[in-house]
Amino acid sequence: MSGVVKLLYKPFGILFGLLGGMIASALFSKVWKAVAHEDDAPDAGDEERRLKEILPAVALKGAIAGVVKAVIHRGGATGVRGLTGTWPA
Repeated sequence: MSGVVKLLYKPFGILFGLLGGMIASALFSKVWKAVAHEDDAPDAGDEERRLKEILPAVALKGAIAGVVKAVIHRGGATGVRGLTGTWPA
């Protein structure tokens, strides 16, 4: 049964990952605006920004993405276990 649950969970895991990316991106934009008081965060391809401006933005974005991914993955797996009695991941 465990293998079947894992196989059936895969498409949902992909959808949850996409949803998590959208949530993380929106959350990062709000946090960046509040912290830096600018609309657009610098990125590595921004020629006019210095590395010391880019690195904090990238670190914050990565931290937010990691936390959102963990919360969504854990929530999805917990929900599947509640429905099937089997941990899917």
